[in-house]
Amino acid sequence: MKTYSAKPSDVTRKWYVIDASQAPMGRVATQVATLLTGKGKPTFTKHIDTGDYVIVINAKDIVVTGDKMEVKKYYRHSHYPGGLKEATLKEKMEKDPTFAIHHAIRGMLPVNKLRDARLERLKIYADADHKHEAQKPEVISVKEGK
Repeated sequence: MKTYSAKPSDVTRKWYVIDASQAPMGRVATQVATLLTGKGKPTFTKHIDTGDYVIVINAKDIVVTGDKMEVKKYYRHSHYPGGLKEATLKEKMEKDPTFAIHHAIRGMLPVNKLRDARLERLKIYADADHKHEAQKPEVISVKEGK
């Protein structure tokens, strides 16, 4: 029996829609990262990008548990002495509602040559409207009761 290895010409990509307001941010991010990498497909190959397109809607209504809105911090540094900046999740969401979910999904993807191409297939929208109806995306539910 031979081991199957996908070729870039063999890859077929589907479109999926995920509502970020249905489940906590981490649960949504893991589901999206799995779809972007193509891990659920029988043709999955580690060194070939076999993932699908994912549209995340309602990013402004993201669910977080506990008091993460006030406690969770995002850090950046200007590379100058004393240049450490920090912002809470609430501050980041007010400025850019798509930042937190993009940051979480990016952190769950493997760090290799394929990550940038996978992130290009990720479309995040703050509200329920998106411009990809022509691709006939399939709606996926990530509710907690599953």
